[in-house]
Amino acid sequence: MYLEIVSPEATLFKGDVNSIAVPGVNGEFEMLNNHAPIVSLLKDGHVKIFGDITLEEEVEDKFTKGDKGGMWLKINSGTIEMKDNKVIVLAD
Repeated sequence: MYLEIVSPEATLFKGDVNSIAVPGVNGEFEMLNNHAPIVSLLKDGHVKIFGDITLEEEVEDKFTKGDKGGMWLKINSGTIEMKDNKVIVLAD
C-alpha cells in the first residue's frame, strides 16, 4: 500500500509500506494492504511504519528505529484516511 505522511512543515514520507500502526483516539490500530476504507482522528503517540523504508535525508531526524524493524514518527495529533490502498496521514 502507498503511504504519505504530511505535517504542516513538509511531506515527511511518501512510499510503499507493508503496514502502518497509528494511535487512534480509541486505541492503536494497524492497517495492512487492502484494508477497508477508514477515516480516523489520531492522538499523541507514534505512527509506526513497516516495510522496506527509505527516508529522505532532511527528515531522518524526525523518525526513530522501532522494534521489529519499523520506523516510528512521534506525533501530537492528526488525521488518517485510507482508501483504495492509499493512506494519508496529516500529522501535527
